[in-house]
Amino acid sequence: MNKKICVYAIAKNEMKFIDRWFDSVKEADYVCVLDTGSTDGSFEKFKELGIITKQKKYDNFRFDVARNDSLKLIPDDAEICVCVDIDEFFVKGWSKILRENWKDDVGRCRYRYTWNFNPDGSEGVVFMADKIHKNHHFKWKHPVHEILVPINNQSFNFIDLPNIQLNHMADVTKSRSSYLPLLELSVKENPFDDRNVHYLGREYMFYGEYDKAIETLKKHLQLPTATWIDERSASLRYIANCYGLKGDRKNQKEYLLKAILESNKVREPYFDLAVLYYEEQKYLESAVVFEEMFKIENRYLNYMSSPICWGSVPYDYLSMCYYLLQDYDKAISAVNKAISLSDGERLKKNKEVFVNLKNKAK
Repeated sequence: MNKKICVYAIAKNEMKFIDRWFDSVKEADYVCVLDTGSTDGSFEKFKELGIITKQKKYDNFRFDVARNDSLKLIPDDAEICVCVDIDEFFVKGWSKILRENWKDDVGRCRYRYTWNFNPDGSEGVVFMADKIHKNHHFKWKHPVHEILVPINNQSFNFIDLPNIQLNHMADVTKSRSSYLPLLELSVKENPFDDRNVHYLGREYMFYGEYDKAIETLKKHLQLPTATWIDERSASLRYIANCYGLKGDRKNQKEYLLKAILESNKVREPYFDLAVLYYEEQKYLESAVVFEEMFKIENRYLNYMSSPICWGSVPYDYLSMCYYLLQDYDKAISAVNKAISLSDGERLKKNKEVFVNLKNKAK
């Protein structure tokens, strides 16, 4: 049976992305957009493309309300709903994969999502997103960092389809200024929601409000529902980062060690601790921590995974540690691994220095 698919979105002033977005989503049976007040011609463009569209402006915008309003545009006979923002785009062929694998007992689908790209075009943050869902059975919750929740506490199965690839290329000129007050509102409405308390603490960190960030992230760790060890480790790492930015290296180191103890299967706290030792000129300690980090070979696809931990930078640091420790064989080995991941001229020159020093030491 051919399951009908509807892509839906909310949008405001997205003219520069519409063509790319529509080209990637038009595989669907229906495409719907709720325009929240565009002034750049986006609304008119949506109508020209034959998209089911409506404009609704909000005095007090919140993402869950707007997304729930956008759900009302979806035709009743669409079984599968796919929420795709206008600055995102699918790799072609996604709808065929979705139709072939969707079963009657499926309620949600996870797919591979590249949140950003590095300057060289390689992938940055990658995780499994889950904004594909069964029609008529879900609604959006939370003013920002909104999530899908089942209506009437219904239970559905998830299906993982990593062959579906969605890419995100954000408009860096757009302000995120609404996120902080919306997160504060979200936590005020749901003070025991561990996910948004974590997000609020992280947002305070982004804004340089380090004391508020530390207080909020510690609150996250105390919540009985905060049981996801990777997110707990991230909160501890953000606390460490805030202490470091406040000039308190003692607490920075303590919380990085706590982050490692919380989850020894993620690279990020090892990387931060190794860099901290390097900055303190404790090159042996730095090398030991980097070597421990490299024992973690599987990158988990979650939003906290930092691409820097999986590229050339850690090997670059490690090569310098061994160079400064005068262990040129290990310095050469590490820089070779760095070069294999990023063929930069500086790395090649470093290798030449290490090789020359090794030859002189013979």
